[in-house]
Amino acid sequence: MSGWLKVVGLGPGGDALITPEVSAALAEATDVVGYLPYVERVAPRPGLTRHGSDNREEIRRAEQALQLAANGQRVVVVSSGDPGVFAMAAALFEALEAGEPEWRALDIQVLPGISAMLAASARVGAPLGHDFCCINLSDNLKPWALIEKRLRLAAEADFAMAFYNPRSRARPEGFARALEVLREACGPERLIMFARAVSTPEESLRVTTLGEATAEMADMRTLVMVGSSQTRLIQRHAGGAESAERESTPWVYTPRSVSGAGS
Repeated sequence: MSGWLKVVGLGPGGDALITPEVSAALAEATDVVGYLPYVERVAPRPGLTRHGSDNREEIRRAEQALQLAANGQRVVVVSSGDPGVFAMAAALFEALEAGEPEWRALDIQVLPGISAMLAASARVGAPLGHDFCCINLSDNLKPWALIEKRLRLAAEADFAMAFYNPRSRARPEGFARALEVLREACGPERLIMFARAVSTPEESLRVTTLGEATAEMADMRTLVMVGSSQTRLIQRHAGGAESAERESTPWVYTPRSVSGAGS
């Protein structure tokens, strides 16, 4: 087959965080397929057809991309962040496994991107600097009971945690329940970080404690991180060249070793 398919990550929002490898794939593509807001991040040009679709259409979108590639097109499937983190890479392989046998002969590659959790962690320091876990708080594809179980077990294991999809208009109560579980499991003094729209002009950062956190501090554009018991906060001194908001946000990091365990 002459066509190919690449599943790529566009990073968290800013063009500077799109990798050169992904930019090269987009420059060669005849077709871009993805959720409409992500497709619109790819500039139109002659010879490129953009196929935007609605949210929650991942499998149909993947099938469309596979068929376009089977027809000889050079197809890029776009996700935000990294395509392998709660994004289109898994959906693509689900469709491939269940789909047409000839699709398995296609040249398919997954190109990594900078995930929202890594971009957010970098903005505030290194809160994911030791063992951590990543949990999607949406219950669209899994039951809430499983989410709560994973929250409690992650807290028991003393992981730092990164949370995707904390709160939406359709699920306004879920994140409040998650905060209740975390306060019960970790205590009110545990550090929690809210990083919204990182690398875009709408970026905002907030560091507080579980005791002070409210559900309204997050939306679907927010990446939430909770520290482990080892995570530390360092206040900044004013007077740097950074923005006023960045200056007022403390650094947060989790040490590379656990207290009492040696280096």
